[in-house]
Amino acid sequence: MNWINHPILLEGDKVKLIPLESIHIPELLEIAKQKEIWNHYSVDCSNPQILSSELRSTLLKRATGEQYTFTIIDKINNKIIGSTRIYNFYPEHKRLEIGWTWYAPAYWGTGYNTECKLLLLTYCFETLKTIRVQLQTDEHNLRSRAAIQKIGAKFEGILRKERVRTNGTIRNTAIFSIIDDEWEEVKNMLQNRLVENNITKVS
Repeated sequence: MNWINHPILLEGDKVKLIPLESIHIPELLEIAKQKEIWNHYSVDCSNPQILSSELRSTLLKRATGEQYTFTIIDKINNKIIGSTRIYNFYPEHKRLEIGWTWYAPAYWGTGYNTECKLLLLTYCFETLKTIRVQLQTDEHNLRSRAAIQKIGAKFEGILRKERVRTNGTIRNTAIFSIIDDEWEEVKNMLQNRLVENNITKVS
């Protein structure tokens, strides 16, 4: 029995998360050609064949209850801007992971990620009743590490030589988490940030 009840629609003021579907893949492939998106990923998904295979694989894994991938929509401009997913499900332990989050570079640092993560975390803690949400990134991906800490996740440490990238180099992985005891404080912080800063409109 799947932990996630498909379909899920998560919607904020300016960001909408909808279930990934095959029809979204061509537009995502076009966005993903910008190589700077993948500088710190284990695989270079600027290659359309690699990303297409990955996205079609995650659709199959949704069917088996292993992960759930969203397409991220900019509601203001009514266009696809990236993707994110929840995965590494352990319903018996009430924990999972948020990751594989990527955006068109024009949306970096604009505040869209704040609302996206608020929507995801609210779903995880308040609908799924998780007690732990984990996030991870490359040890050297300082932009990603800053973004994760900015949403209230706590740094837990480095997993040394955690994986081998497709190019043969070794990655150390920085691990972060938010637990249920922290959720109300994190939620209030994210909501206040959205109110105070608003979200920058991207043209």
